[in-house]
Amino acid sequence: MRSSGGRFAATPARGIAAAIGLGMLLTSCSAAEPVSSGQVGDQRAATQRSAAQEWVPGTVVPHTGELHRQEPNREPNRESRPRPGRDSGGEPRGDVVVLDPGHNGANAANLDRIEREVPNGRGARKQCNSTGTSAADGYPEHAFNFAVAQQVRRQLTDRGVHVVLTRSADDGVGPCVDERAAIGNRNHADAVVSIHADGSATDASGFHVIYSDPPLNDAQRTAAPGLARAMVAGMAATGLPKADYIASADGLDGRADLAGLNLSTVPAVLVECGNMRNPDEAAAMSTAEGHQRYAAAITRGVLRYLDR
Repeated sequence: MRSSGGRFAATPARGIAAAIGLGMLLTSCSAAEPVSSGQVGDQRAATQRSAAQEWVPGTVVPHTGELHRQEPNREPNRESRPRPGRDSGGEPRGDVVVLDPGHNGANAANLDRIEREVPNGRGARKQCNSTGTSAADGYPEHAFNFAVAQQVRRQLTDRGVHVVLTRSADDGVGPCVDERAAIGNRNHADAVVSIHADGSATDASGFHVIYSDPPLNDAQRTAAPGLARAMVAGMAATGLPKADYIASADGLDGRADLAGLNLSTVPAVLVECGNMRNPDEAAAMSTAEGHQRYAAAITRGVLRYLDR
């Protein structure tokens, strides 16, 4: 959803969506931002970590799920992108990806908590989080975001990537956007991907990928746009259409108003998977098959960025 406001009026009546099937696939939404306060820590760009900045295996971060780990089963790299701890002579640490499913299931019932203001990363403040959008039949964005994140986590874990979630269930509040950013920073993530769906006009469709612009640090200057391009290429390769109503023709959107991206000191992007107000995309987003397809597209983009 594109608004960072607290309450989103959900439209009733569910039924028509499931019948339309997986035909067209959706457009994007803007990232709502979580609820728990926190200060952004550790400065580190994914391409510039030193071996001394080692991720601590098994770390569990507050407001997240477990750190899911598995021994790498790597494919040949597309190019020799340096990986700290591996190419720098240290003990192999593996890639770390933070998945941030936007919003949360109890946000709407806790507006006093999600409407409080937190730092936006550019000297001002903004709302902690929002409720997200929904399909015309009432299927909520927060449920879609979480279902897709769970699938992406499994797919990346199967490829040996260490995955951290910013929330471990879909019935809570927040966390706030500044805390979501802090989770990626504390874990020295190689990539942070915030998963959302947009709520736009019914004839709008397609996905787009957002990054912080103008950049505020080295990670935002080079690595984050690179992650955004890799995400677009990976998702488009699965057949998902780029947005026809927002962002550039190449599916990229640089924005200065999203605190979760502004506060990141590691490569971070927000993916608007599609438009939940478009009937065809909403139908796909509401099904297990649709969740799987979007998750496969996001996974492909992440693995492309990680050179796997």
